[in-house]
Amino acid sequence: MNLQETLVKVEEESDERYGKRPQERSVEELMEYGIVLADKPQGPSSHEVTSWVRKMLNASKAGHSGTLDPNVSGVLPVGLNRATRAMGLMLKSSKEYVGIIKFHCDVSQDKVNSIFKKFSGEVEQMPPVKSAVRRVLRKRKVYYLEPLEFNGREVLFRVGCEAGTYIRKLCFDMGKELGCGANMLELRRTKVGGLEESRISTLQDVKDAFWLWKEKGNEKEMRRVILPIEDGLGLGRIWLRDSAIEAVCSGAVLAAPGIAKLEDGIAAGDNVALMSLKGELVAFSAAQASSHEMLAMKNGVAAKTIRVMMKKGTYPKCW
Repeated sequence: MNLQETLVKVEEESDERYGKRPQERSVEELMEYGIVLADKPQGPSSHEVTSWVRKMLNASKAGHSGTLDPNVSGVLPVGLNRATRAMGLMLKSSKEYVGIIKFHCDVSQDKVNSIFKKFSGEVEQMPPVKSAVRRVLRKRKVYYLEPLEFNGREVLFRVGCEAGTYIRKLCFDMGKELGCGANMLELRRTKVGGLEESRISTLQDVKDAFWLWKEKGNEKEMRRVILPIEDGLGLGRIWLRDSAIEAVCSGAVLAAPGIAKLEDGIAAGDNVALMSLKGELVAFSAAQASSHEMLAMKNGVAAKTIRVMMKKGTYPKCW
């Protein structure tokens, strides 16, 4: 998600007696609400990598966001313990990949640039026969598609796209459009929402970090390997006043007076992240109005709670 302007509804500061800023959490707390940005190697399935991360960190639960095929490598967000509840909503985050496409005939660089441009924007795709979704024609957005290097019939490319876009199918369709055919040789995911490859950890990194923490009392690498769940949010954000947090944690809807500030660009129906003023994730909700409508609202329901993430009792009951 692009950075949006923050709209202030009420000037308010959070009470330091309650809650905790994500960067101030202990390693144990990070283990409960954290994400490992695993570098999935080629070969094993996403489920296997997730299971290995869970065992390495001695976590009771782990779940990943956005399955990668066994022969695809790269960024695989793995949620630990309570963070697994957020993985389904993270599936909707945009993705970025770097890959190699091989055309089955000689194609000029101008033609490659032209076909890449044609397949940017909204595209129609039929999911592959071997896929986890129903095979019906569907539309997906390709935000950018650009060649990086040319080597004969092979082209290294970067693509940013909506979740659920099949890159192998995109390569096949581009080849079909050119009339000579094409196939994807290699693919690596480099970004999921706001989580970039620069923050990735190999499986060996994860194993070493846990050993250093448990055996040597050195938590530096654990803090690098396990990211706060808040770092992985690719949704619009609404920051709550302290007085509204416990009600939302109890399952209540978010009423307009409970909003302190919010990001511009939210539309009615969007999934949003409800945050404390300390930057903690409180819950996921469905917006019932746009950003500017919520800013102007004096009363009424601003968002309906989908999933509560914060434990009840973290902030005081104010009703």
